[in-house]
Amino acid sequence: MIRRVRRAVVGVCAALLMITGTDRSLAQRDLSDLGIVLIHGKGGTPTTAIEGLHESLKRSGALVEAPEMPWSARRIYDATFDQAMDEIDAAAERLKKAGARKIAVIGHSLGANAAIGYAARRKDLHAVVALAPGHLPEAWALRARTGSAIAEARKLVAAGKGDVRRTFPDLAQGIPFSVRATPVVYLSMFDPDGPAVMPKNAAAIENVPLLWIVGVADPIIFHGKDYIFGRAAPHPKSKYLVTASMHLSTPYQSRSQIIEWLKGL
Repeated sequence: MIRRVRRAVVGVCAALLMITGTDRSLAQRDLSDLGIVLIHGKGGTPTTAIEGLHESLKRSGALVEAPEMPWSARRIYDATFDQAMDEIDAAAERLKKAGARKIAVIGHSLGANAAIGYAARRKDLHAVVALAPGHLPEAWALRARTGSAIAEARKLVAAGKGDVRRTFPDLAQGIPFSVRATPVVYLSMFDPDGPAVMPKNAAAIENVPLLWIVGVADPIIFHGKDYIFGRAAPHPKSKYLVTASMHLSTPYQSRSQIIEWLKGL
């Protein structure tokens, strides 16, 4: 009896040592061969909501590019969704020239939408991280706000006026506001059958690990896990996390989880 107890104790101690060793090994890894394109949200900037995560990723050894996107506070909306993909390409090329051997994209809110869209269109990505994903042109809330404007934008494009800027309605986390854009750009961002539809884009992601992090009270959580995340091709490293964060605080509050997940790849 005593020998059986002793063997059990030895087994538990060995298992604990293995786990501790694995955790220590993971903690000691850095991300020095990884280039990360960090994409801000709607109406934000490269230093809005994502700056804390940016610094943490750099301290972990990663090379980071945080470009100002076409939906920034200054630019909103001066380029199409597909042109935004080209801007992410440019950021990825800068990272490769700086020495990155692998590329990951991390996005917040509309930036998460863009990260998913990018993964649907580009191959050989190391990872995708979607933080508090936002902007659902196919969902009822946004369609109720933009439906008539989309119809008008289509008429303007058909009439050859697709490049003339005008005022259109927008919505961010339930808050309505107006923006200036050309009909072509507006449709690229808001068409419910267009290029910025996350469920459609997620379904086109192939063999790429996806980390999805959303706050418990973030509006998108009520669509459920399978609405977008579950449509991506299954990957053993993909993970869906619900945290106690708010929409804007998710990147900062989740930074340690993001880095740990990236190291574990």
